[in-house]
Amino acid sequence: MDHKKIFESYKGKKVFITGHTGFKGSWLTEMLLLAGAQVTGYSLEPPTEPSLFKLCGFDASVNERMVFPSGGSLRSIIADIRDLEALSKAMDEEEPEFVFHLAAQPIVRTSYAEPVLTYETNVMGTVNICESIRRQLGKGYVKSFLNVTTDKVYKNLERQEGYREDELLDGFDPYSNSKSCSELVTHSYINSFFGGNEKDAALAVSTARAGNVIGGGDFAKDRIIPDCVRALVSHDTLFIRNPLSTRPYEHVLEPLFAYLMIAAEALNDHSKAGFYNVGPDDIDCVNTGDLVKLFAKHAGDDFVYEIAPVDKNAPHEAGFLKLDNSLLKNTFGWAPKLHIDDAVRLTVEWTGGWIKDDSAGGIREMMDKQIKFYFT
Repeated sequence: MDHKKIFESYKGKKVFITGHTGFKGSWLTEMLLLAGAQVTGYSLEPPTEPSLFKLCGFDASVNERMVFPSGGSLRSIIADIRDLEALSKAMDEEEPEFVFHLAAQPIVRTSYAEPVLTYETNVMGTVNICESIRRQLGKGYVKSFLNVTTDKVYKNLERQEGYREDELLDGFDPYSNSKSCSELVTHSYINSFFGGNEKDAALAVSTARAGNVIGGGDFAKDRIIPDCVRALVSHDTLFIRNPLSTRPYEHVLEPLFAYLMIAAEALNDHSKAGFYNVGPDDIDCVNTGDLVKLFAKHAGDDFVYEIAPVDKNAPHEAGFLKLDNSLLKNTFGWAPKLHIDDAVRLTVEWTGGWIKDDSAGGIREMMDKQIKFYFT
């Protein structure tokens, strides 16, 4: 598979991203700008402080399109995915060829505290993006749509084998369950309105179920790598909550490239549109304790951690979770490029660069360096 060819296929293309102010959305925005795409982002204000979106200087693009040396451009629309009319209006104004849906309430623990908000955002947000695309079918400008969900959509049986795409969707907690619903909403719109994924269908529609994503610029709460970064910066001791929990950790560039690949390839061949797991190989599925040890290896003596006492009142979280990535491999000839040690090393490298130089130019230069490293 020619990674650079897929990347370069976005040059000059109109791309619409929901959730572009988040961690993954900001990285996807930078990738597309580097490729020379004309990007429109639709999202609430950044969910964290600091935020990668603002560190990149992307907040200057609100209501005014920024043009970059690569030829790419960015316009940011700060609005709510739950507002159907505002979303449809924005899409009609921009007439994108590609749509990537990343907007979500993405934190498991937050979903226990705010289940209604989680369902409103993750389920009705998906209904609204699908409906906005349905409304433009007569105009036909959207050609390929990808809904980003999660590895947690499956009914978790705490088994050793990776979950496959044809298995039961039944997430346990409100976040995971709302993402299962998001998948089902997308399936219904495909079958009811978008003509399936046949050759003569109006557009190609896919979903991608990514693993636990790590990388520089993630400042979310209740995530292990951001917690490591905060402990490193503040010189505090990190207390690991669930050291034996195994997850399909992967560097942010792995799923983002897969999203670009799926959307581009499905546009050219609708038979490749579908529902895909995007996760690491088994060798790179590690438990939280081992992930923190890798972070400590690359961060050095300034990083200190301990195992936290067991909290019997903590909300339920899966203990073991893996994805089977065979379908993605067999369909596209794809394979992960970064092992878990590479993923952690790049994250620590980004963090060190941010501590030394937090200017927008410095941040984006560091991101571009890692993106180019990934492609070579």
